[in-house]
Amino acid sequence: MPYQDLVLEFEDSTAIVTLNRPSRRNALSLRLMLELIDCLSEIEQKRSVHAVILAAEGHVFSSGHDLSEMVGRTVADYRHIFDVCAKLMTKVQSIPQPVIAEVQGIATAAGCQLVATCDLAIAAEHAAFATPGVRIGLFCTTPMVALSRAIGRKRALHMLLTGESIGAATAAEWGLINAAVPATELKSATRKLAARIAEASPLTVSIGKQAYYAQIDLDQPKAYAYAKEVMTTNSLAADAQEGISAFLDKRVPCWSGE
Repeated sequence: MPYQDLVLEFEDSTAIVTLNRPSRRNALSLRLMLELIDCLSEIEQKRSVHAVILAAEGHVFSSGHDLSEMVGRTVADYRHIFDVCAKLMTKVQSIPQPVIAEVQGIATAAGCQLVATCDLAIAAEHAAFATPGVRIGLFCTTPMVALSRAIGRKRALHMLLTGESIGAATAAEWGLINAAVPATELKSATRKLAARIAEASPLTVSIGKQAYYAQIDLDQPKAYAYAKEVMTTNSLAADAQEGISAFLDKRVPCWSGE
């Protein structure tokens, strides 16, 4: 379907989803968030897509929620906006394909949350990240959920309580992103990462992504109990048997996705 605030393209086995509200700093309006949810729902049905790159048009990756939608609304209106935001973040992590954020500029508030939520992220060296809601009287409480899980308590609270921004190099050091690269190399870096992921069995990648998020907040005994069952089931898959056989035979595996 056509989108008003998104562009969806395909390159080989990678889907490229581009936020396309540059005149509004790619603010996450209700419409944009709903379009993203719909777009990701479409992508997750495509077995030919092995990875997703989430990019943005213009100089800003995303400035967060569209503040023009945040004035003079009812309790039901605000709850709906944040419900949709939570649904979007959950959708990013629940689709079988890994989602790579391609951060070409500033990512603030819910825009920073979106980067923290993506499975992987690469940013241009000049990019910056912040959760400045405290400065305008609206604490970045929902961005805090993803941010604190990505970078830890003390670093997250520093960003949340001060509203100060961090550069891409610091974001990489803290674990908010995987790498900071020169702006001229950003697109090639995300595509190289997507291509590397696409070399593996898409079924195996899907199993691994789902299992990661299922176990990450469990205590260690429960995590192992869950992981051993997943790995047992995974071992029975045709792709696992093919991959092991190919390794032993010193040949390239032929994935069936089963």
